Amino acid sequence: MDSSFESLESVDTSTFAAAWQRAVTLHGGAPFLVFEGPDTAATEWTYAEFDHVLERAAATLAGFGVRRGSSVHLALTNSPAFIALWLAAIRLGAWIVPSDPVATVQELAGHIARTHPAVGCCATARAQTYNAAVGGLPVLEFDEADTELRTFGSDLMTEWPDAAPMDRAAVMFTSGTTGRPKGVEVTQANYAFAGRTMAEAAGLQPHHRQLVVLPMFHANAQYYSVAAAIWAGASVALMHTFSASRFLAQAAHHRATHASLFAAPIRMILSRGATPVAGIELQHCWYAMNISDQQYTTFSDLIGCRPRQLYGMTETIPAVLTDGGDVPVPSSIGFVTARCSVAVQRPDGTSTSPDEEGEIVVCAEPGITMFNGYLDDPQTTERSTRLGVDGRRWFLTGDRARCDAIGRFTFLGRRADVLKVAGENVSTIEVEQVLCAHPEVLEAAVIGMPDDVRDEVPVAFVVPRDPSQPPTLEDLANWCSQRLTKAKCPRSISLLDELPRTSVGKIRTFLLKDPTAETTAATTTAATTSEVPT
Repeated sequence: MDSSFESLESVDTSTFAAAWQRAVTLHGGAPFLVFEGPDTAATEWTYAEFDHVLERAAATLAGFGVRRGSSVHLALTNSPAFIALWLAAIRLGAWIVPSDPVATVQELAGHIARTHPAVGCCATARAQTYNAAVGGLPVLEFDEADTELRTFGSDLMTEWPDAAPMDRAAVMFTSGTTGRPKGVEVTQANYAFAGRTMAEAAGLQPHHRQLVVLPMFHANAQYYSVAAAIWAGASVALMHTFSASRFLAQAAHHRATHASLFAAPIRMILSRGATPVAGIELQHCWYAMNISDQQYTTFSDLIGCRPRQLYGMTETIPAVLTDGGDVPVPSSIGFVTARCSVAVQRPDGTSTSPDEEGEIVVCAEPGITMFNGYLDDPQTTERSTRLGVDGRRWFLTGDRARCDAIGRFTFLGRRADVLKVAGENVSTIEVEQVLCAHPEVLEAAVIGMPDDVRDEVPVAFVVPRDPSQPPTLEDLANWCSQRLTKAKCPRSISLLDELPRTSVGKIRTFLLKDPTAETTAATTTAATTSEVPT
């Protein structure tokens, strides 16, 4: 083990608050945060300087009655204000409720009603929407580009409570790709465990720098990037928003060594016709969700390193599967991450044989190495686990995979991604992969729809690579029929300008089934639809 990690064993890191204090003690004069605002100007803070910002932020929160056990609602984009409020709440023993900053009144009101915050925090530019959602809740408004953080007063918090490992540190609502979000309870110990596990998995050291372009209200940026950087005493280059056209230049300009992305942002970068940028120093890049082999090769050449796929959920805290091999395999989600316990099981709880398909399950300690349950929903929490034949309790991810003889996992999709078409199992992932292999297709999503004869059938939604010259529906239908059995061929194919997504790029499949299911969602509608002969 590297000496930088050995030095941490003698310091209390059982809480995220303690991990931050240790980072300030060991790396006070080293860079912590570089923020690039909308005008592309950058502002930098050391660990000690940002700790002073936390003292101001905590005093401001305390003035609104925030104490140990209180909640603070955040509806902010990537900004120094978000980071300061998050870490200040952590040090106060309080907990945050981060929401999508561009969420609707209904969504914001739902999160607030379920978490009862002492104060809400929003951007001045979106205050009208926010205030319509919060009722009588006190609100702090921020200019998200303000690097002086004028909303915080000059008073300083000087006495901090002692946070405990099981203290709640956040409630993060799941992305809502299939329906109503669940509130995932995250503890102080969870954040500390995420930071340590992901720092070590990425080989993060104090001289490294994380490039953060994903939204801070999402678990990926919090767990894999910022918490990991704090654990290692590394720095963070925070971009106010993701820019596909500027990503490579930002990585070079800020001398980033580490990054984390999803498949959708990678495709966006490539679709902009990205060309090599001089000065890129990236050594490591996580990504989630499969990309094609061609996309992987092209992106690897652009960033100067081979990205490594991982697998995790808000509930699992760190990514429990990470590709740590010398030669990452693009189609694989890797191996079991150190300190994690993962298996592939059959429905009866027995482990699968090598290369046998089953469900990914995770065994961990609630509140310490995995989430502490779903907010005010013990029934759903209980249903999410199963007592295995080995006597251990396993968290059921709902995702399918196979594990080969050397322990490498390959993702096969959600349980909901398996359709029963006239009694035959059909993987929507397989159909999507065939459609995405078409040279004129940028991306595709496949869902199941009820059918009077075949129980359910696959239905496809396709985004053309060039909207001005889309593939014909007949061509797409023929492409599928030449590569898929009859049961797997889409019953209909719709061309879309874009797929309805969450803020981190996950496809909101329930909106494909019913575009009116959420009236305020992006109105992605089919331009044309082809009924494929049966």
